[in-house]
Amino acid sequence: MSVTATEIVLPGIVEPEGLQTRERPLNPPAAGQVLVRVEASGVSFAEQQMRRGKYYDQPPFPFVPGYDLVGRVEAVGAGVGAALAGTRVAAVTKTGGWASMVLLNAGDVVPVPERLDPAEAETVVINGVTAWQMLHRVARVRPGGTILVLGANGGVGSTLTQLARHAGIRVVGTASPRHHDAVRALGAEPLDYRAPDLPAQAGKLAPEGYDAVFDHVGGPGIVDSWRLVRRGGALVSYGSASTRDVAGNSRLPVLALIGRLLWWNLLPNGRRASFFNVWAGRRRRDAFRRRMREDLTAVFDLLAAGALTAQVAARIPLTRAAEAMRLAESGTVAGKVVLIP
Repeated sequence: MSVTATEIVLPGIVEPEGLQTRERPLNPPAAGQVLVRVEASGVSFAEQQMRRGKYYDQPPFPFVPGYDLVGRVEAVGAGVGAALAGTRVAAVTKTGGWASMVLLNAGDVVPVPERLDPAEAETVVINGVTAWQMLHRVARVRPGGTILVLGANGGVGSTLTQLARHAGIRVVGTASPRHHDAVRALGAEPLDYRAPDLPAQAGKLAPEGYDAVFDHVGGPGIVDSWRLVRRGGALVSYGSASTRDVAGNSRLPVLALIGRLLWWNLLPNGRRASFFNVWAGRRRRDAFRRRMREDLTAVFDLLAAGALTAQVAARIPLTRAAEAMRLAESGTVAGKVVLIP
C-alpha cells in the first residue's frame, strides 16, 4: 500500500518564503529499503547554502532539502530484517529529510536509543558525527590538549566543544558576546569572534599554539587559524561560511580553500591541514557505513548517558519551514533549529 508524504521543496534560489509544500505518494519499500516516518529533521548550514545555490555538490533544483533526520521505521522491504520495523533510527541523507515520510536504504540507518527525545537526538546526527570524526579521526587530539573552536555556539561547534571537554581537552571557543554564557556552560573559554585582535587574544590563551583549530569560516581568516596551530598540531577546515552570501560559482571558494590547505601541508613546518568532508570514502560503501554507524552510536551513547546536552534552538512544525530557515539564519540562536513533521 502506498502512503502520502508531506515534503518541503526548494524550487530554486529563493528567499525562505519561497519554499513550497507538496504532497507526494510513496511506493512501499523496495528490496533493501525501509519506510521511515520522520519525527525530526534539522536545519543545517548546508540548507542555508543550498537555497542560495552555494552548496558544493547540491542537486539541481527543484529538490527536497534536509541533511539528516530521526524517525521510526514503518515498513521494511525484502531482504531487510523484520525486527527493524518499529525501531527508531537516524540517517544522514544530505537531501530529502524535510518530509513526513521517507524511503531509505536499510544500510544507511542507525538505531537511536528509545529513551532519547527525537528532536534532541536529531541535533547530534550530522553535527555529532562531524564533530566526532573531526576530533577523534582527523585531529586526534589527546587528553590534556587545547583546541580552538570557531563558532562554539553553533550546531557542530557546541557538540564539538562538549565532546572535547568529555575527552579531557581544553576548549577556547569563539562566539558573539550574547552567546558567551552558553559557551561557558559548555565548558569552553569564550572569545568575541568580531574582535579586531581576535588572533592575538586567542594566541595569548595558548602561547605555544593549539593542538587543533576547527574552522568552518574559511576566507582570509583561515590564515590566522593556521598560524595559531602549534608544531605537531592540526588545522581542520570544514566549510566556507564567509562566502555564503558571495555571488558566483559555489565550487570556487571551496576549491581555493582546499588548494591552500594542500599547499600548507607541503611546507616543512610539522603541522597538518585538512578539509573535512563527512562523505569522504563513500565509494567504499561497507566501510563508510560501518564508520558512520560506529561514530554516531558513540555520540548517541554519550547523549543518553548525559555526557552531552542537546542544543535545541527551537522546534518548529515542518510546514513552517520558512520560519525555521529565517530563525536558523538570524544568528540569534544557539544550537540547532529542528523541524517537526
